[in-house]
Amino acid sequence: MTQSQSRSLDPASWQTVQPERGGLWIFTGIRDFIDNIANSSPARLALTAYVVAILLFTGLLSLPAASADGAVTPIHQALFTAVSSVCVTGLTVVSTATHWTFFGQLVILVGIFVGGLGTLTLASLLALMVSKRLGVRGKLIAQEAMNNAGRLGEVGTLLRIVISTSVTIEAVLAIAMIPRFLTLGEDFWQAVWHGVFYSISSFNNAGFTPHSDGIVPYETDLWILVPLMLGVFLGSLGFPVMLVLRRHGLNWRKWSLHTKLTIQVSLILLIAGAVLWALMEWDNTNTIANMSVGDKITHSLFASVMTRSGGFNLVDQGHMDSTTRLLSDALMFAGGGSASTAGGIKVTTIAVMFLAIVAEARGDDDVKVYGRTIPEGTMRVAISVIVAGATLVCVSAFLLLAISGASLDRVLFETISAFATVGLSTNLSAELPPAGVYVLAALMFAGRIGTITLASALALRQRRQLFHYPEERPIIG
Repeated sequence: MTQSQSRSLDPASWQTVQPERGGLWIFTGIRDFIDNIANSSPARLALTAYVVAILLFTGLLSLPAASADGAVTPIHQALFTAVSSVCVTGLTVVSTATHWTFFGQLVILVGIFVGGLGTLTLASLLALMVSKRLGVRGKLIAQEAMNNAGRLGEVGTLLRIVISTSVTIEAVLAIAMIPRFLTLGEDFWQAVWHGVFYSISSFNNAGFTPHSDGIVPYETDLWILVPLMLGVFLGSLGFPVMLVLRRHGLNWRKWSLHTKLTIQVSLILLIAGAVLWALMEWDNTNTIANMSVGDKITHSLFASVMTRSGGFNLVDQGHMDSTTRLLSDALMFAGGGSASTAGGIKVTTIAVMFLAIVAEARGDDDVKVYGRTIPEGTMRVAISVIVAGATLVCVSAFLLLAISGASLDRVLFETISAFATVGLSTNLSAELPPAGVYVLAALMFAGRIGTITLASALALRQRRQLFHYPEERPIIG
């Protein structure tokens, strides 16, 4: 422990500092505390930052000024809404449009923006603001979160680029939608509010809507639907991809392997999801059967984009065929890109596992793609993410089945939607008792923080083995 640290932790020194510097010793203690966490485990700092943010927004949403009726919102409803906004999920237990006042909706919107910056990005920013420095390990972790998009000394610049990119895209989306709300008869400030709300909610893949009937009234309005789809898709790519695109544009050869895999798999899932969704719902009279061909195509494309993390919906999820709901479960579990505003196990995880299966089928020793070899450690991480995600979903579904008594397909849909921070719902969330609400809130938190980050935050240290046992292969399959 350094001399400055021992002085800040010595109560005797507090008594001497307090009269001279007022309450600065409190700030010094907080700064040193966060500094120690940031340097020892940035993942723990991310976990701490999210917990603090959720508790803060829960307190704000519990205020009488946040609810339309002027009463204190029950703690389980305020906590669930805070977790859903900070974890950019979009699941709700009360109507966003009717239950909350403008102040309450503003708190939700700020929570969406803060949560959308990303777990490690938020942690790095907190360390920068409070301690004024990251430390070497903090910089390395932040750089790794950006997929090595810059040199070690550029981390601060990269973080500023992340924020400026987010604000720029959200501003463009808002400017695109505000005129449409004006032409639909809304007054100026209401149109501005709705444009800003939808732009932040879409880019951060949150799915919150300030209208009581959601975006269903705009189900054929491409002026509204296209910006929403673009915002969700861009947000689901992830900041590492956007940084590469910002630096190299559409020059494929200069893209990183992460960027290539993320964009390629995202487009495959987008197209395949739209085609399959259309085939399954084409003749469903409860959804799109009575629409024109153009509207059916629009609904199918919109559903494919939103199912992977956006959370906006044009049709009642409870009216879809069971096969479509199963397709939605798969797309939600897949999610979007790493270090993005999307959830799920991430598309690069799927790509790595698929490439490993192909390599095993061919009898190759290495997993290769685009002239690069994927390390074995990456494959082990991919397996861990998939198993951890499936375990969380299974355990949570089991608990919700016992608590709610609802059917398995509804419970599984709601559980995967919470884990993947999607926000699509069959209205089960609003029907759950407080115990079920807490289960979904915990699942949203675990899904947003990420299984790898959560595991590293809870681990005391990484074990290093200095020896290896002899190899022996068990029979598989």
